Amino acid sequence: MARTIGFVGLGNMGGPMAANLVKAGHTVRGFDLAAASLATAREAGLAVAGSALEAVAGADAVVTMLPAGRHVIEVWTQLAEALPAGTLLIDSSTIDVESARTAHALAQARGCLSVDAPVSGGTGGAKAGTLTFMAGGGAEAFAQAEPLLKAMGKNVFHCGEAGAGQAAKICNNMILGISMIGVCEAFALGEKLGLSHEALYDVASVSSGQCWSLTTYCPVPGPVPTSPANAGYRPGFAAALMLKDLRLAQAAANAAGATTPLGAEAERIYDRFAQAGHGDEDFSAIIRMLRGQAGEA
Repeated sequence: MARTIGFVGLGNMGGPMAANLVKAGHTVRGFDLAAASLATAREAGLAVAGSALEAVAGADAVVTMLPAGRHVIEVWTQLAEALPAGTLLIDSSTIDVESARTAHALAQARGCLSVDAPVSGGTGGAKAGTLTFMAGGGAEAFAQAEPLLKAMGKNVFHCGEAGAGQAAKICNNMILGISMIGVCEAFALGEKLGLSHEALYDVASVSSGQCWSLTTYCPVPGPVPTSPANAGYRPGFAAALMLKDLRLAQAAANAAGATTPLGAEAERIYDRFAQAGHGDEDFSAIIRMLRGQAGEA
């Protein structure tokens, strides 16, 4: 069933996601603070609005894709005052669990349905419509959101109640950050030992070292032609975004009293990388820093 959707946040992820909703036959009006994002969205078939409120006027569903929890709460507070009861709100930003629950409470107070549905898959997945969505919220809200999420992604999981999608996302990305460092360390060591990239890849990709960071996102040029390593580490998934997610994971771990020593160390490593001016590179470019610090490791 075609729906009228307001979409707020049309950046590198939100823009392609909104475009896929248009391709699926939905009417989408979008807003972003960046004029360039609005121009790209218009070319993709979206109607563009001059404000978030204008974007959601007359919509029966709203999707937000914003940088941080404070932005989501600010926008949802504004929208909740204007949206009629029964409107579906979906937030696909990656934010802290508590902010996600606050956003759900704002929607509930207005009589709206809400889902936190962060994504995995990067800009390539956003463009191809192959994202994975991790959703949190009530059963009715998820049932309404699922067809829209499937128009933007390949895998859609209902992870539990309010905030569960964000919890799943930060746990997943903590695994990703840790595993990428491990794969990069192995390739850096292999180079020192005279082992070719292809030989290490051939062995590890079918052995116990196999993981997504190796077989889909290999951090050295050659073995996986589609990985950012073959394009000068152009993201992809920027190191600054990985650092953001690792910080969210550590904040959640501290609040929950969980022990995550590898997650904490991964955060410190990516923080050093970003502080050195590499935050805009793909997160797999961390191999460059690890090569330079091989003696310290």
